[in-house]
Amino acid sequence: MIVVVDYGMGNLHSIAKALECVGGNVLVSSKGEDIKKADKIVLPGVGAFRDGVANLKKRGLDKILISEVEKKKPLLGICLGMQLLANKSYEFGEYEGLSLIDSEVKKFNESIQLRVPHMGWNNIEILKDHVLLKGVKNNSDFYFVHSYFMECKNNEDVFAECSYGSNFPVIVAKDNIFITQFHPEKSQKNGLKILKNFAGWNM
Repeated sequence: MIVVVDYGMGNLHSIAKALECVGGNVLVSSKGEDIKKADKIVLPGVGAFRDGVANLKKRGLDKILISEVEKKKPLLGICLGMQLLANKSYEFGEYEGLSLIDSEVKKFNESIQLRVPHMGWNNIEILKDHVLLKGVKNNSDFYFVHSYFMECKNNEDVFAECSYGSNFPVIVAKDNIFITQFHPEKSQKNGLKILKNFAGWNM
């Protein structure tokens, strides 16, 4: 069973429907006991980092997520769900994350002279292979909506980048963690390939 974590911050039903479309057995839940019983976890998210962390802590889900990931349970993080795994974010202040990926979340530099938020379709450069990227060609397009990005301390965690003024990580992976800055559930066939690979991912 794949549990999509409901912490009040995201397109829960669109990601659930996309996972069901590729054969996943999906439950949307805010209950810690469901997350503990899950075979895989999806942490989606749209909105501010500060609110996301606060909502997880209010529901007691932050410690549960950390514990389940440390048990090597597969986790897919999407957009804000990606950023929440960082050490900290500088969005509207400075806030601590779950520290599952050694990284920080920073805003696009306004000097890039491009519209922020970064919104719409953009191609990605795949830097190295991952089982969840099976069938996804290099320079494929994915759908983005974000003003902040993850800056990783360890380059080996970065599996794909995108260029928007400068290059930034869009796929970060470490052991049982696979996180994307783009929205696979909104990225048509390429996004569905990633979701199908995640549904079948056996650690």
